[in-house]
Amino acid sequence: MQIRHQPIARDAMAYVLAGGRGSRLAELTDKRAKPAVHFGGKARIIDFALSNALNSGIRRIGVATQYKAHSLIRHLQRGWNFLRPERNESFDILPASQRVSESQWYEGTADAVFQNIDIIESYAPEYMVLLAGDHVYKMDYELMLQQHVDSGADVTVGCLEVPRMEAVGFGVMHVDEKDVITAFIEKPKDPPSIPGQPDVALASMGIYVFQTRFLIEQLRRDADDPHSKRDFGGDIIPYIVKHGKAVAHRFSASCVRAESELEPYWRDVGTIDAYWQASIDLTDVVPSLDLYDRSWPLWTYSEVTPPAKFVHNEDGRRGSATSSLVAGGCIVSGSSLHRSLLFSGVKTHSFSSVTDSVIMPNCEIGRGARLHKCVLDSGIIIPPGLVIGENPTEDSQRFRRTDSGICLVTQPMIERLVA
Repeated sequence: MQIRHQPIARDAMAYVLAGGRGSRLAELTDKRAKPAVHFGGKARIIDFALSNALNSGIRRIGVATQYKAHSLIRHLQRGWNFLRPERNESFDILPASQRVSESQWYEGTADAVFQNIDIIESYAPEYMVLLAGDHVYKMDYELMLQQHVDSGADVTVGCLEVPRMEAVGFGVMHVDEKDVITAFIEKPKDPPSIPGQPDVALASMGIYVFQTRFLIEQLRRDADDPHSKRDFGGDIIPYIVKHGKAVAHRFSASCVRAESELEPYWRDVGTIDAYWQASIDLTDVVPSLDLYDRSWPLWTYSEVTPPAKFVHNEDGRRGSATSSLVAGGCIVSGSSLHRSLLFSGVKTHSFSSVTDSVIMPNCEIGRGARLHKCVLDSGIIIPPGLVIGENPTEDSQRFRRTDSGICLVTQPMIERLVA
């Protein structure tokens, strides 16, 4: 085995695929890509993949954007501009700019890398870590890089161990006893199990490690194939499984956990219900995801705001919050919060109540309003006295209500009410 004198991450580039809409989030992605959706009170979803890369020691990062990318690009410019070329660091935002063909946007995940091969080659990284930009998790990519080098794999695929029949919505790895991938199956009706674990399957996380030279060879080969859909999961990975050596890397081997985090934490917050649940879980006394872990910080754009403020102390008009996260710049004025998450700049007026809800930045909750099990998009002004989350029939007519009773509210929905 080769003796290494520095982390492999120093010779790697992280490439984040952040062009997807995330249509299952409905109106939340009408004006932003899924990776740009707010999460955790201060951050965006993409900050998890980027923070993992930075905390793992990777100092060259590229982000490929496409769908409604303005808010994502603005966030990246504000929050990730501290990487400096003079320190041998780089941060590139790579929108679909028709650089290969004047009529060609990114046709798939593989094409989003292929179109930027010249930029990748200019940095000459030895390894590439390809990441999805729309999942919530903490992971040390250095450990995955080490496995990739030690195993001699052509590609290493990050995988989750999930109950076998829950894997039907994933790309699933069929592996041998050494976790060498023998088949890659997209969304199988009968997922293959792990050897020795008949009730468990390995599902793809959309994380891939390649040696850069080999990756570029595969991208060029794939680009010449007229039948390819230009996708890693659909084309590149199955080809390597058949003609080379693909190895699975189990998330449990490299997930980062604080002392309070008992289980490996990974979430696809790609539906309104999943987004709401992951957000509300953060209000638990001991949450499954520890945002307070200073050993593995979540880096993001940190807006300059005053501290959160709670005012009034009268019966029925007391500014209070229990089991809640309240970001800077919020004013809780004579109102009550319970089991809720407020992003920066939210104002709640007297006699209002917010329970089991996620309130995005710069919303205003009118006097006497009541919100229960809501997700409010940013910048919404809730009229005084409006009640959401207590009458399923009314809610379904006025807002987007899921089968589990979560109400997604946007400003156009409110404007239709008061028109």
